[in-house]
Amino acid sequence: MAGSSELYSPVLSDALVILGAAGIVIPVFSRFRITPVIGFILVGVLVGPFGLGRHVFDHPWLSYITITDPGGLEVFAEFGIILLLFSIGLELSFGRLWEMRRLVFGLGSLELIVIGGSLTFILSAIGQNFTGALALGLALALSSTALVLKITNTTTPVGRAALSMLLFEDIALVPIIFLLGALAPHAAADGMGNLINTLIWGTVVLLALLVFGRYLLPPLFAQAARTKSPELFLAASLLVVILASLATAAAGLSPIVGALVAGLLIAETEYHSEVEQITEPFKGLALGVFLITIGMSIDLQVIWENLGSILVATVGVILLKAVVTGLLLRMMGARRGTSTETGILMSSPSETTLIVLTAAGSAQLIQPGTAMFWQIVTAIGLTVTPLLSLFGRMMARRVDAGEPLHQPPEHTGEPHTVIVGFGRVGRLVADMLATHNKPYIAIDSDTDLVSQGRRLGYTVSFGDAGRGDALMRLGADQANAVILTMDEPVTAQRMVRKLRQQFPDLPVLVRARDPEHAAQLYRAGATHAVPETLESSLQLSEAVLIETGVAMGPVIASIHEKRDEFRESIMEQGGLSEKPALKSSSLEDSLHA
Repeated sequence: MAGSSELYSPVLSDALVILGAAGIVIPVFSRFRITPVIGFILVGVLVGPFGLGRHVFDHPWLSYITITDPGGLEVFAEFGIILLLFSIGLELSFGRLWEMRRLVFGLGSLELIVIGGSLTFILSAIGQNFTGALALGLALALSSTALVLKITNTTTPVGRAALSMLLFEDIALVPIIFLLGALAPHAAADGMGNLINTLIWGTVVLLALLVFGRYLLPPLFAQAARTKSPELFLAASLLVVILASLATAAAGLSPIVGALVAGLLIAETEYHSEVEQITEPFKGLALGVFLITIGMSIDLQVIWENLGSILVATVGVILLKAVVTGLLLRMMGARRGTSTETGILMSSPSETTLIVLTAAGSAQLIQPGTAMFWQIVTAIGLTVTPLLSLFGRMMARRVDAGEPLHQPPEHTGEPHTVIVGFGRVGRLVADMLATHNKPYIAIDSDTDLVSQGRRLGYTVSFGDAGRGDALMRLGADQANAVILTMDEPVTAQRMVRKLRQQFPDLPVLVRARDPEHAAQLYRAGATHAVPETLESSLQLSEAVLIETGVAMGPVIASIHEKRDEFRESIMEQGGLSEKPALKSSSLEDSLHA
């Protein structure tokens, strides 16, 4: 027993818990297409000091599956946030940031000021002293960079609006921290002097990073690339991030500011894709550690004892932020659906809220009990952020139902092709049809894809093709083909059966994930099911044959022959002896018929 106790290491035990959580949470939640964010937070609740850790003294064996040193994880959690901001910088560039300046410094500043001011007024009205209310208002006005950017796509209107506000909040975090220090009872005399001094030194450090980074980073990464050593490339990437973070921290700014600048600088080089790829696993694991620390701060017993007030506070903050953010976006010209979805997505508090609450407590602006209460509210808000994202998408679709965007395009009664799904594949099909002067009408249930497609001149409308008479309104009864391009296997099979029942002679061409899925689609009644995996293999084979000197004619003939063999094999797997309609040898041939 003594020997085994000597071998026990709390650090190794905590590492085992974290790695075990990652190994369980990520695959399980991904299997059900649920963001692992919730899983990591729930693990933190379970293994933290308020979960199973509460019973370690009564059952010592629980120390092997609980976090024995919660404070020891804070450095890893902070590193996760640093890497997240670094990755945000990699996705941006100074050019893109300049293009977004109106949103970042216009919308972002308005959102923070209006929400922070509203919360300050409300908290003051219910009895909180003004300085404490101001600290709480600014803290709760912040939204989660770690979760929101993990959930949304920054290339969509919702993602760009969220990114602009989050960028401003990250920039504003520094003056907020120093403002709280200036308001502190013991720092009122010299708080402003410290703030000015920090801003001066911070500006000098940022300018130095911009100048030196522009000239030193390209040769640094070029040398690392010449060695063809992934380890050296990773070391160089982490070195840049850590040095930039330490430099801004030494100047009194937040380390995340240095990480963001480092990402922006590397984004201007030709090595940004490699850096982003090689640091991704570290960012994901470190972010998981951060989420576990959030879960560990949730005391279920305290929540139960104060359930009513905690729920009222959580719902109140979420409603206020959602409404204000949505109205501001609407005032700046955003669509109703975009405003609604972005407002709900940005409505929960942030991981930086916890930082500001800690600073407010240290400055004696709020009492420890008040800080604990709002920390629990923040943790609950972070936990429900993925659910708010789903709710926001649902509400956006309902809100957008009355806009002209959702009016189906008129069809003249002539034969045309109906495209269901207007993502990457649907848009390519539309381009090919337009190239050969073939009329089409597209439909999608994603408002962002629809609005983007319409701006680019595509004939696309909003709607759920699987419900009601959506396809009839698009003229499916007069169509020469229906193309299903969505990457949703179950939905595709259901729609194939529905189309085959309503229109027995209508050619139905479907995108399939693999041969097994294609066989299921053929059984459901598809005319053609095109497996992506096989088509990519055929295209690669075609390129190889041409590059090795085989004439184009024989190559095309052999590719078509191999495609027919694949199709026959898939149909045999699906229990069919012949296709129900068209005899064409490929999806492209069918579209040209």
